[in-house]
Amino acid sequence: MLTERRKNERHNKGVYMRVTDHDTEEIIGYLTEISLGGFRLESPKNLTVDKDYTLRLEYAIEEKDKRYIVFVARAKWSQPDPITPHEYILGVQIVSMAPSEQEIYQSIVENYGQSKPQG
Repeated sequence: MLTERRKNERHNKGVYMRVTDHDTEEIIGYLTEISLGGFRLESPKNLTVDKDYTLRLEYAIEEKDKRYIVFVARAKWSQPDPITPHEYILGVQIVSMAPSEQEIYQSIVENYGQSKPQG
Protein backbone atom coordinates (compact mmCIF):
# COMPACT_ATOMS: atom_id res chain seq x y z
CA MET A 1 0.00 0.00 0.00
CA LEU A 2 1.39 3.41 -0.97
CA THR A 3 1.54 6.23 1.58
CA GLU A 4 0.10 9.55 0.45
CA ARG A 5 3.00 12.00 0.00
CA ARG A 6 1.50 14.38 -2.53
CA LYS A 7 1.55 18.07 -1.50
CA ASN A 8 -0.80 19.38 -4.20
CA GLU A 9 -4.43 18.37 -4.57
CA ARG A 10 -4.82 15.97 -7.49
CA HIS A 11 -7.89 15.94 -9.72
CA ASN A 12 -9.35 13.09 -11.71
CA LYS A 13 -9.61 14.43 -15.25
CA GLY A 14 -11.95 12.01 -16.94
CA VAL A 15 -10.34 12.64 -20.36
CA TYR A 16 -6.95 11.13 -21.18
CA MET A 17 -4.05 13.22 -22.47
CA ARG A 18 -1.15 11.45 -24.14
CA VAL A 19 2.33 11.66 -22.62
CA THR A 20 5.31 10.74 -24.80
CA ASP A 21 9.08 10.61 -24.42
CA HIS A 22 10.17 13.91 -25.97
CA ASP A 23 13.34 12.46 -27.52
CA THR A 24 12.04 9.17 -28.92
CA GLU A 25 8.36 10.14 -29.35
CA GLU A 26 7.45 6.77 -27.80
CA ILE A 27 4.14 6.79 -25.94
CA ILE A 28 4.74 6.65 -22.20
CA GLY A 29 1.09 6.61 -21.21
CA TYR A 30 -2.10 8.56 -20.69
CA LEU A 31 -2.62 11.10 -17.94
CA THR A 32 -5.51 10.17 -15.64
CA GLU A 33 -5.08 12.56 -12.69
CA ILE A 34 -3.33 15.91 -12.44
CA SER A 35 -2.04 18.37 -9.84
CA LEU A 36 0.32 21.34 -9.95
CA GLY A 37 3.21 19.14 -8.77
CA GLY A 38 2.65 16.11 -10.99
CA PHE A 39 0.24 13.57 -12.35
CA ARG A 40 -0.74 9.93 -12.56
CA LEU A 41 -0.40 7.89 -15.74
CA GLU A 42 -1.79 4.65 -17.05
CA SER A 43 1.09 3.16 -19.01
CA PRO A 44 2.15 0.12 -21.01
CA LYS A 45 5.66 0.83 -19.67
CA ASN A 46 7.06 0.30 -16.19
CA LEU A 47 9.27 3.38 -15.75
CA THR A 48 12.29 3.31 -13.46
CA VAL A 49 11.42 4.96 -10.15
CA ASP A 50 13.52 8.04 -9.21
CA LYS A 51 14.74 8.42 -12.78
CA ASP A 52 14.21 11.71 -14.66
CA TYR A 53 12.55 11.72 -18.08
CA THR A 54 12.05 14.48 -20.63
CA LEU A 55 8.36 14.22 -21.41
CA ARG A 56 5.85 15.82 -23.74
CA LEU A 57 2.25 16.33 -22.63
CA GLU A 58 -0.15 16.80 -25.50
CA TYR A 59 -3.25 18.90 -24.84
CA ALA A 60 -6.07 20.65 -26.64
CA ILE A 61 -6.69 24.10 -25.20
CA GLU A 62 -8.40 26.16 -27.87
CA GLU A 63 -6.73 29.50 -27.20
CA LYS A 64 -3.20 28.08 -27.36
CA ASP A 65 -1.22 27.85 -30.62
CA LYS A 66 1.02 25.10 -29.33
CA ARG A 67 -0.41 21.60 -28.73
CA TYR A 68 2.11 20.21 -26.25
CA ILE A 69 4.50 21.17 -23.46
CA VAL A 70 7.91 19.67 -22.70
CA PHE A 71 9.32 19.27 -19.20
CA VAL A 72 11.50 17.09 -17.01
CA ALA A 73 9.63 14.73 -14.69
CA ARG A 74 10.58 11.96 -12.28
CA ALA A 75 8.76 8.66 -11.83
CA LYS A 76 8.01 8.50 -8.10
CA TRP A 77 6.19 5.17 -7.96
CA SER A 78 5.00 2.41 -10.23
CA GLN A 79 2.59 -0.45 -9.65
CA PRO A 80 0.91 -3.04 -11.86
CA ASP A 81 -2.57 -2.02 -12.98
CA PRO A 82 -4.96 -4.25 -11.00
CA ILE A 83 -7.51 -4.27 -13.84
CA THR A 84 -5.41 -4.37 -17.02
CA PRO A 85 -2.66 -7.02 -17.12
CA HIS A 86 0.71 -5.91 -18.50
CA GLU A 87 -0.01 -2.22 -17.80
CA TYR A 88 1.12 0.05 -14.98
CA ILE A 89 -0.08 2.97 -12.94
CA LEU A 90 2.67 5.56 -12.41
CA GLY A 91 3.04 8.56 -10.13
CA VAL A 92 5.08 11.29 -11.82
CA GLN A 93 6.51 14.44 -10.23
CA ILE A 94 7.36 17.57 -12.23
CA VAL A 95 11.09 18.33 -11.77
CA SER A 96 11.58 21.33 -14.05
CA MET A 97 9.61 23.25 -16.61
CA ALA A 98 10.22 26.50 -18.51
CA PRO A 99 8.13 29.43 -17.20
CA SER A 100 6.11 29.60 -20.43
CA GLU A 101 5.34 25.86 -20.11
CA GLN A 102 4.41 26.32 -16.42
CA GLU A 103 1.74 28.81 -17.42
CA ILE A 104 0.23 26.33 -19.88
CA TYR A 105 0.49 23.46 -17.38
CA GLN A 106 -1.33 25.53 -14.76
CA SER A 107 -4.02 26.26 -17.33
CA ILE A 108 -4.34 22.52 -18.03
CA VAL A 109 -4.74 21.84 -14.29
CA GLU A 110 -7.38 24.57 -14.06
CA ASN A 111 -9.26 23.46 -17.19
CA TYR A 112 -9.13 19.70 -16.72
CA GLY A 113 -8.79 19.35 -12.97
CA GLN A 114 -12.26 20.59 -12.14
CA SER A 115 -13.81 17.31 -11.12
CA LYS A 116 -13.94 16.25 -7.49
CA PRO A 117 -10.57 15.05 -6.10
CA GLN A 118 -10.28 11.33 -5.48
CA GLY A 119 -9.56 9.95 -2.05
